[in-house]
Amino acid sequence: TFGHMERLITFFVLMHFGCTLSAQTSDPKPRDTRPLGDRIWFGGGIGLSFGTVTAVQLDPLVGYKVDQDGKFSVGVGGSYWYYQDNRFTPAINYTGYGYRTFARYRVIPQLYAHSEFLHLNVERFDYTTDLVARIWVPHVLVGAGYVQQLGGRSSIFFQILFDVLQDPNSVYANQGPIISGGIGVGF
Repeated sequence: TFGHMERLITFFVLMHFGCTLSAQTSDPKPRDTRPLGDRIWFGGGIGLSFGTVTAVQLDPLVGYKVDQDGKFSVGVGGSYWYYQDNRFTPAINYTGYGYRTFARYRVIPQLYAHSEFLHLNVERFDYTTDLVARIWVPHVLVGAGYVQQLGGRSSIFFQILFDVLQDPNSVYANQGPIISGGIGVGF
C-alpha cells in the first residue's frame, strides 16, 4: 500500500500532467499556430552569499505555455546548492543537486499560483553508521508569485512558497515561507 509521502507525490504528478491531458481531450480547438519561441520561456534564480556563511544556489528553469493565452505553464528545472558555515569547528559544508517539475497559473497578468515537486540529493549524517551519506529528499512547494515586465520579453519575479511535505531531511525543514525571486525571458 502507498504511504503518505507516495500518495502526495502521486497526487502532485497527476495534478501537473492530468491538466494537460484533459485539456487535449476536451472540446476540439483550433490548432495552436504560435511559434515555438512564443510557447517556451526560460528563467530561474541565482542566490549568492559570501563571508562567514557562504551559500550559492543556482535554479535554471524552462517552461512551456500550455494554453494560447499563456496563463497556464508547466516546466522543468535543475537545482544546485553549496553551503559552508564557518561559525562551527569543523565548518559545516554540504552540496545538494536535483531537479524540479512545476506548474504555474496566471490569475492576473502580474500574479501567479505556483506548485512544484523538487527532488534534491543532499548530504545527511547517518547516526547508525556514523557516516555522511547522500540521500534523495522530496519537497512539495506551493504558493504564489508576482511578476513584473522589464521590457521586451524579460521580467523579474518574486514568489512565496511553502514546503507542504515537510520531510525530516528537507532543506526547508522547520522553516516558514520560502521567499525567492529571479528573472524570466518569455514568461
